[in-house]
Amino acid sequence: MRIGIYGGSFDPFHNGHQAMVRSALASGYVDCVIAVPSVRNSFKRYTAVLAAPYRYYMTLHAAEKSGLEGFYVSDVEFGIEGVSYTAVMLSMLTDPVYISRFLQNNGVSCKAASEKHSYYWIMGSDTLATFEHWYRPETILKYVTLLAAVRPGDDTDIVRASDSVTGNFGGEVEFFRLDGVNCSSSAINSTGDFACCPDAVREFIDIHSLYTDNTKLANCSEIAREQFFDNAVKLYPELKEKRLLHTLNVGILSAHLAGVYGADADKALIAGQLHDCVKEKDIEEQRRLAESYSGDLFADKKLLHSPGGATYARDHYGVSDCGILDAICYHTTGRGNMTLLEKIVYLADKIEPSRTYTDLSDIRKAAETDLDEAMRMTSACVVAKFRKQGRELHPLTGDMMRDLGL
Repeated sequence: MRIGIYGGSFDPFHNGHQAMVRSALASGYVDCVIAVPSVRNSFKRYTAVLAAPYRYYMTLHAAEKSGLEGFYVSDVEFGIEGVSYTAVMLSMLTDPVYISRFLQNNGVSCKAASEKHSYYWIMGSDTLATFEHWYRPETILKYVTLLAAVRPGDDTDIVRASDSVTGNFGGEVEFFRLDGVNCSSSAINSTGDFACCPDAVREFIDIHSLYTDNTKLANCSEIAREQFFDNAVKLYPELKEKRLLHTLNVGILSAHLAGVYGADADKALIAGQLHDCVKEKDIEEQRRLAESYSGDLFADKKLLHSPGGATYARDHYGVSDCGILDAICYHTTGRGNMTLLEKIVYLADKIEPSRTYTDLSDIRKAAETDLDEAMRMTSACVVAKFRKQGRELHPLTGDMMRDLGL
């Protein structure tokens, strides 16, 4: 097969990106296109608006609903330690074992997936002019032919750029016509107008309340923001899509509420992000981790991930702050004499944007002005849910509710 590879931040994925894929497929050069959302881009490592899992799943949903046959999305960069240079990513993606498995997982026959493939790196003609400054361009050209898109009216001197690349590094450069859409991620981010994005992307953005003031993490330090981005990558193999995006949402909402109520936004961001970090581990592993932190205080298997998460956050994510660890430990039950940070993470877990277990609009509104009232409203929902399920409240939850006057 002739495989096109299209890398980018996709922050967000928009109609211009989709037009690039469509035009590449129509060019006759490639049989399929694999989009590769960047994880630790050498140029934009911590300047992306959204953490890598958001951008990966957004692009994946866009591809699935694009109607374009042969448009796939790879998570290969999540497996790269450090900066995800293109040369490094290509060595992994083009590995015969990886690409055969990937293609078969996307519906390609075993025979077609296992044959010898040729690879094309899809790029804009403007990017071609800067290619010589990339990390190890000569290595990249050993894996791929450059396939540059030329827009109508494009004034890039493509012949000069192509001759420079091939003259200095060898390899091949080909061109195709791009019937594109005039939009850019930077313009979308600056205006907040997502009309230039596919329906699937707009739906994803709306569900998770992305590209808002909250997701900018403006009240968090640069160190905490970088930690949040790095943790998001580490969490990717630990949690499935729904749970992972939930945890990121909780981290972001916790940081916002910390700003509203004068708590430490950095601690809130990390506590919220890691609160469910062991939720999908084997139950006996959860029990072992839980007992390490809190003994047998949490016997219900549905609660073990809370103290277990505190242990795991300490041992695997390097969290040493007791306030963060306790916020993780008590995010399911609450407890008496809760700290401000514990209340914030408890509440954010219950009302983050993708939660739909009940109408949360009134609680979300209350959360912006009266933390304890929002806690009371949330507790009432929790009690109703437990009664419906025939479950007993944990004694710690009773202590929390008494403190709240319930």
